Amino acid sequence: MNLHITGGEVLTEALVRADLVTDGERIATLDGAPPAKALQIDATGLYVLPGIVDCHGDAFERHIMPRPGVSFDIDLALRDADRAILASGITTAFHGVTWSWEPGLRGADNARLLVERIAALKPELGADTRFHLRHETFNLAAEAEIMDWLGTGRVGVLAFNDHTGGILKSSSRPDKIAKMVERTGLSHEDFMTLAENVWNRRDEVPGLIERLAAAARSAGVPAMSHDDMTPEMRRWYRGLGVTIAEFPVNEATTREAAAHGEAIVFGAPNVVRGGSHIDCPSAEAMVRAGLCTILASDYYYPALPLAPFILTRKGAADFATAWRLVSQGPAAALGLSDRGVIAPGKRADLVLIAPEPQPRVVATIAGGRLVHLADQRILA
Repeated sequence: MNLHITGGEVLTEALVRADLVTDGERIATLDGAPPAKALQIDATGLYVLPGIVDCHGDAFERHIMPRPGVSFDIDLALRDADRAILASGITTAFHGVTWSWEPGLRGADNARLLVERIAALKPELGADTRFHLRHETFNLAAEAEIMDWLGTGRVGVLAFNDHTGGILKSSSRPDKIAKMVERTGLSHEDFMTLAENVWNRRDEVPGLIERLAAAARSAGVPAMSHDDMTPEMRRWYRGLGVTIAEFPVNEATTREAAAHGEAIVFGAPNVVRGGSHIDCPSAEAMVRAGLCTILASDYYYPALPLAPFILTRKGAADFATAWRLVSQGPAAALGLSDRGVIAPGKRADLVLIAPEPQPRVVATIAGGRLVHLADQRILA
């Protein structure tokens, strides 16, 4: 189906009044003549923006397990998450699937099921949905399987995470790790024993990271390091070809990444809430300083379309720059050159937003298909 979107302010280099025509999955022209049978969309009073590319979102986990120990069918959960994603203007979604050494929600069985079901459901989901493997670096048993997934194109992005040390530091604070324990189905004592056994193999972890990073490079899979704690850690990962810094935990480490032109990810919820919930850098402050190139939904999809408007209102960035953090920035970092901008020939991923009084997603178009509509009055 072809679309003819009229009357809106279209974001190219800046917001400009223009009409837009799509031709199947692609953007055809700006201010060109529409085909005779194009679906007419009246975007008067709306912004027409590049669709959002979410490089890291794990809110889908709450669709699988809305309460600790209460799980629902994976297909049902992924379809439900897709609707939430589209309602937030996200047209490309990387589901952040954590594969840890622990059982339960973040264990091996769930990771295997998710990589299978995301691929199987992909044709029917509205968003272009991909698998973001969050590899817990102490998960030594997973090496062969992850190598296979990388080599066979099942992984869209690979992230290196390490929460093991933090768990052990919290061993005297059962309240602090209660949520982690609950999702495993283990008792607190059994969970801590497992964590200790895993920690005892820590000397094997750097070698595994090096081998997986090499495999990702060979397969052309972009790689991220998560929660880099020091500039030295960022330099070590850079040496392995891991060139995306995801949620660096302090400004010094963030500046190390920026000094080498690397992509830097912070959370959109951090912007919307006015700061980090775990005392990490303020995303707004990082944007002001030019130290953030990507915003991700992290744990809350609706934050992504809101964050650029908040940054603009607070004077942290002009609107075009702020919106690039959720569109062109992540698309470029992940090698998706066909999206993230509005231009002829690019993928027709678009979100129509009413900017006032609070920004509201009115329609989402993914690959030229109208996949979310919150106000039918815009259909002529």
